[in-house]
Amino acid sequence: MGKMTILREFDNTRVKFDSITSQYENLNCAVTGGASFIGSHLVDALLSLNTNVVVIDDLTSGKKENLQLSNVNLEFIEGDVTEVDLHKIFSNVDIVFNLAAIHGGRGFIESQGKLMLKNLMIDQVVFEAAISSGVKTIVHASSACAYPIELQDSVTNLNYLSEKSANFITPGGAFADGVYGWTKLMGEFQLNTLVTNSKTKGRSARIFTAYGERENESHAAIALIAKSLLKMDPFEVWGSGQQTRNFTYVADTVMGLLLLGQDQDSNYYAANIGTNQHIKVIDFVSEIQSQIDWKPDSFFFDKSKPEGVASRASNNDYIRNKFDWEPNVSISEGISATLKWYRKKLDRSATILELKERLNAR
Repeated sequence: MGKMTILREFDNTRVKFDSITSQYENLNCAVTGGASFIGSHLVDALLSLNTNVVVIDDLTSGKKENLQLSNVNLEFIEGDVTEVDLHKIFSNVDIVFNLAAIHGGRGFIESQGKLMLKNLMIDQVVFEAAISSGVKTIVHASSACAYPIELQDSVTNLNYLSEKSANFITPGGAFADGVYGWTKLMGEFQLNTLVTNSKTKGRSARIFTAYGERENESHAAIALIAKSLLKMDPFEVWGSGQQTRNFTYVADTVMGLLLLGQDQDSNYYAANIGTNQHIKVIDFVSEIQSQIDWKPDSFFFDKSKPEGVASRASNNDYIRNKFDWEPNVSISEGISATLKWYRKKLDRSATILELKERLNAR
């Protein structure tokens, strides 16, 4: 099939979706959790590819306003995926993108371990229904939290996480980042096991530190933008500020998901979707404050708050070799687009006190 290039207005940034084959045109896709931050951007991209999309979301963290509800190619079903009739919904679906999950910022996932365990049930229900309904491909939203924490414990000896480093086969390969990370690694294991000897292909997308429009203030990138626009001084940073993340703009995350969905090779595999850059949190803050032309008189590094692993970035050899692509939107471009959106956000935190109340929310 020939390749086509699509230019789409991705909120405030012109984003080029390359290497997406025309096989998405007129396909039927389902996106669980499709009203959420990443999910809604994926839905937008699918609709721009002339795909028929059904979204299932209970709106616990998603929002109806994130969706193009007037689009004739979009069907929205409000409900918990463990309670709706997925077999009926998936009966004519080609690809299921499973983004339904209990998730949130670092403060939320570290304080809600018991709740995180529901992800195991969510994944099992979605996978079994998709396979028994004859869905061709399942793309599961996993996470970089699935990687062993011992590979992410240094800010001086930096690792680049490769897909083979997280698994249930190699000794030491299963040592995930908290309860959330364990549920994501287990979700991969569930999918791999269930698609074996079936006609359905499975792909686990290990998503790294995505940020951008529609994300909420409990996540680090938006929280840091909110604090900067509120001119918090002293400026509070959770942890040392020296911890690194490979901040990945959401358009790149969506591109990776689309590539995995259109790939027909292999029965099952996991692939990283994240940049290969170790970016210190304090440097991310500096870029935000440079763009708004403001900086505080002092910083307060609150080491009593959840900091997460010391370092995290992606080895992109696999996805680059497979698709001749890797995430490439620069931090400057991504922050610029996100800032432009957040400044216009009507329900953003009006005060520092209000913001602090949201930091540990879902």
